[in-house]
Amino acid sequence: MWRRIKVIVVKSGGKWGKGGAWDMFMGEYQHSIDTKGRLIIPAKLREELGNSAVLTRGLENCLFLFSIDEWEVLSAKLRALPMTRSDARAFSRFFFSGAAECEFDKQGRIMVPGPLRGYAQLERDVTVVGVSSRVEIWDKTRWEDYIAEAESSYSELAEQIEGLGI
Repeated sequence: MWRRIKVIVVKSGGKWGKGGAWDMFMGEYQHSIDTKGRLIIPAKLREELGNSAVLTRGLENCLFLFSIDEWEVLSAKLRALPMTRSDARAFSRFFFSGAAECEFDKQGRIMVPGPLRGYAQLERDVTVVGVSSRVEIWDKTRWEDYIAEAESSYSELAEQIEGLGI
């Protein structure tokens, strides 16, 4: 006997893409930041981001680039943290004070503000990485070092996150 069931999907940020697939950021791209601080964001990632995005300090001295929808979801979660906790205040200050809304120019570039370039140590060669709900921007050498270190402990990391239901 066949039954029809209705599936309800609750999502956080992002959007449904072509063919009913859930859009997410993935892939690794090599680009250069020019002397004016402009960086090309790959077309495949721009499609998911829309006309503008929010750039802010990330973890491990990279930059996080969020779609406006994902930024709103994350901002709401951070605003819900108790102001009485010093760690919540510190993280919110760090995260929001470096944030800048970026619009894409005709060549698909964003302007990376000087303080964010300094934070991420972006000189010329950068790696742009799609990481599910966000895009990360890394100095190329720092990314290569990070990946080399992460590869050596990949199995250990998998064991550590096993309890998260993955």
